[in-house]
Amino acid sequence: MSKEKNNDDFSSFDEYLRQGEPSQKESAENWKTAIGLQAVDGLQPSAYLIDVAKRNIEGEISLDETRKLIDSYYQSKTVRTPKDEDEEEADKVSANIAKILASKTFAFNTNGYVSLHRRIFEGVFKHAGEIRQYDISKKEWVLEGDSVNYLNWEDLRRALDWDIEQEKNFQYKGLTDDEKIEHIVKFISGIWQIHPFREGNTRTTAIFTIQYLRSLGYEVNNEMFAKHSWYFRNALVRANYRNIQKGIDYSPIYLVRFFRNLLLKDGWVLKNRYLHIRPTDDWKEQPNLNSQTGSGQKNNFINKEGEENVPSLSQACPKFVPSSSQVEELIIRINKDYLSIGDIMNLFGLKNRTRFRKEYITPALAEGALEMKYPNTPRHPRQQYRMTELAKTWKEWYEKKNK
Repeated sequence: MSKEKNNDDFSSFDEYLRQGEPSQKESAENWKTAIGLQAVDGLQPSAYLIDVAKRNIEGEISLDETRKLIDSYYQSKTVRTPKDEDEEEADKVSANIAKILASKTFAFNTNGYVSLHRRIFEGVFKHAGEIRQYDISKKEWVLEGDSVNYLNWEDLRRALDWDIEQEKNFQYKGLTDDEKIEHIVKFISGIWQIHPFREGNTRTTAIFTIQYLRSLGYEVNNEMFAKHSWYFRNALVRANYRNIQKGIDYSPIYLVRFFRNLLLKDGWVLKNRYLHIRPTDDWKEQPNLNSQTGSGQKNNFINKEGEENVPSLSQACPKFVPSSSQVEELIIRINKDYLSIGDIMNLFGLKNRTRFRKEYITPALAEGALEMKYPNTPRHPRQQYRMTELAKTWKEWYEKKNK
């Protein structure tokens, strides 16, 4: 089945959404989201899962009983096919997610994020809830077989701690709807790029996003994730992919449009073909069915020529925006004094010099965020680095914004 195809397997749940009791509507929405998210890994549920989900929606069986029935169903199979293996994963993970969404609990910390992965994939992956211990890459259709640069395994927990702590301290008060969405996109995109688990990162990010938005007071229509889970994943990919040789920069705009539809009722057409790095002429311009945003404001992410404006945290900081979470962290942590690469690594508690140079120092130099003490001798034995005036301006703005 094409990943663009709609979710006909559970379209019958719509009857509950239209005519069911409030509890049935909520349960049906949770199941649609749980099942729809399996598309990010090319999985589809079994007909058996649809049947037991309906029994749960109608109040005949509990969520725990649903999971027991699914376990028994697969234990009774004497012959296994690859299709059975895929459906078993889809069915069990769907049941786990439906139970999580029905719960109103949410732990906004690293342990909570890791625990969420365990709860989603419990009984499916032996490594559920375990942070990976090796580096990964994944070939992406939208990148013509290239991969996002995911965070190296040594720094995964530290990176989660940092991103979540920064978000906890961020102040949304006084921001426009546009600015709120821009920041949410930056945070969620950064969490996903860490990719702390061997498998199941996007599904975990999606459920985490729903829970976090609810904690912020948003009324989240989970159906967006059910219908457009594959777009959500590809938008995360484009937001974290950069290839200067190919003339491709980070493109968070596609993820911004997903969240604008989700939170502001915008009308962007969320088709995966618009996200391809080499779209055909028919798919170069992503249409918006609404001329105005859901908040009644003009869309600030498309200029009058119809070209995309890559969003920043705020329109008040137009001259320079760090291209990655690593460069952003670097600017935040260093000061105006010259420091050796060893001194800077100590600020992060990192030890892998090669990776640190590749992911932090080199891109910061290329963007004009860092300057060298000995610019004419890059490999000078006493080489040191400090932030540029451009980076200082951004840091001052950032600190003021987060007071």
